[in-house]
Amino acid sequence: MRRRLVLTSLALPFSVSTRGQSQGQLAAPLPSVPSASEPYARLQGGAPHHLTPDQEAQRFFDSPAPAGPAGRWERRAALPIPRSEMAWATVTRGRMHVVGGYGEAAVNRDYHHIYDPSQDRWLGGAPLPRGANHVAVAADDSRVWAFGGFVEQNRRSDTLAYVYDVDANRWAAIAPLPRPRGAAAAVMFDGSLHLIGGASEPAAERASVGWHEVYDTKADRWSARKALPGARDHVGCVTHNGLIHVIGGRFNTFEYNTTLHHVYVPARDNWELRAPMPTERSGHGLVVYRNRLWAMGGEGGSMIGGVPSQARVYGQMESYDPAADTWQRHASMPTPRHAVGAGTIGDWIYVAGGGAVLGGSVQAAVHEAFTLA
Repeated sequence: MRRRLVLTSLALPFSVSTRGQSQGQLAAPLPSVPSASEPYARLQGGAPHHLTPDQEAQRFFDSPAPAGPAGRWERRAALPIPRSEMAWATVTRGRMHVVGGYGEAAVNRDYHHIYDPSQDRWLGGAPLPRGANHVAVAADDSRVWAFGGFVEQNRRSDTLAYVYDVDANRWAAIAPLPRPRGAAAAVMFDGSLHLIGGASEPAAERASVGWHEVYDTKADRWSARKALPGARDHVGCVTHNGLIHVIGGRFNTFEYNTTLHHVYVPARDNWELRAPMPTERSGHGLVVYRNRLWAMGGEGGSMIGGVPSQARVYGQMESYDPAADTWQRHASMPTPRHAVGAGTIGDWIYVAGGGAVLGGSVQAAVHEAFTLA
């Protein structure tokens, strides 16, 4: 049974022009949501699922990178629902927000689960105003933004965009994207939101794009920046020391993954190359932790007649040192997954949910945390 939350705080959407008036109007405390009782579920039918030996064989851990400190992984409270294809997660005020995705036999869910590490529990936030998968998200210290996404299985993107007020537990529509896309990367930089890459229309082609557009959070409008070299989607993307890093991803499908690592230099509106990620993959998480960039999970392979071929679901944890322009490997995720929700809070990296096999047929509620401490 689907654990849907009906929240009285989800009032009529407030406009950007009145958003500031809602500050200080605190919503009721968010309700706790129990963890899923089963770690995996099939998308078809939404039924609990136990991985078959063939599916277990898709798990892949080997990294060509030199060894770094191993670190360790620990289990955390499982997601309330096995889910995947959220297109990552975002962190604000010490909590991780996981929005949209596949789950419970549908690909256009409006889920909004919020993880509180201080109590190792999940909370139910106001649902996204419409369901979608591969929604790009980013946050500042009081708001979460959600951009685009697909309303069908990894295709048929839209231009819808929303902002979530953390205090009011409420979403509002904002200026739509200039062009429809899903599986893009969103990062906050110097008060503006950069939306990079992704895949767009027509749905039958679902081609990767290199579009780079910036949303002005004060003016509620978009402008263009220099496009990403090598159009791709399902990338990892973070900001660090005045640069935006875009790492890995795919050219149209996971059959054509890449290790490419570009950095955007805002002062010059230009892109530069950096050392490639050791393992080519897409749908991986990417976070900043202890002044390094950490990539975990992902997928690769091909589908022939709907049957996986050379399928890999990655457990690798690899980190990048921006000062030395080098990579290392660390202890792998105990449970390889792709399309995860990942975020850094304190001295831990949290990695929740994701796809347990190549493609979107099996979702996971598994939640694991990594630390070097």
